[in-house]
Amino acid sequence: MECFIRTVDIVLLKEKTKFSEKEIRQWHAGFLHDCPTGKLNKKQLINVYRRFYPQGNVEPFCKYLFAAVDTNRDGKIDFVEYLSQIAAISHSDLNKRLSAAFDLYDISGDGQIDRKELTMLISALYELLGENDRKGNRDPKSRANEIIARLDKNGDKKLNKEEFIAGCQNDSVLRRVLAPTV
Repeated sequence: MECFIRTVDIVLLKEKTKFSEKEIRQWHAGFLHDCPTGKLNKKQLINVYRRFYPQGNVEPFCKYLFAAVDTNRDGKIDFVEYLSQIAAISHSDLNKRLSAAFDLYDISGDGQIDRKELTMLISALYELLGENDRKGNRDPKSRANEIIARLDKNGDKKLNKEEFIAGCQNDSVLRRVLAPTV
């Protein structure tokens, strides 16, 4: 069981996240409270999200979130991966936060979000929020088509990171839909 954080990790996290040593230690204590082994597996992430979204089905969203945060692909989220993601979505400038959102949505990791990826993620967000009204323009596929049509500047029917960030910067409604923590 990991009950301390290594000095080298504190130095790395201070540089990467801009959190103070005290803040890092506080986050670490909270992380260990939820994950006494010092590693968060997919099932534990789902259980954490269920506390925040009891009305929704958190599993589809957690699947994508877990894949994005588990950067070393070992099937577990360690504290460094966890706090790096927290910092990316809560603490950095708008471009970095939108970049983190894009990375979550780019399921294939090819540097682009296509309609299928966006449709799956919109569906996962609806599930997370317990949103059942999916008729007309609220249909995930229709919503994905509308978003891509609005943000796709080069006409390839996909969104690259630059298009995504620029589109969300210029449209507060899309920013709330696509990057709700931003």
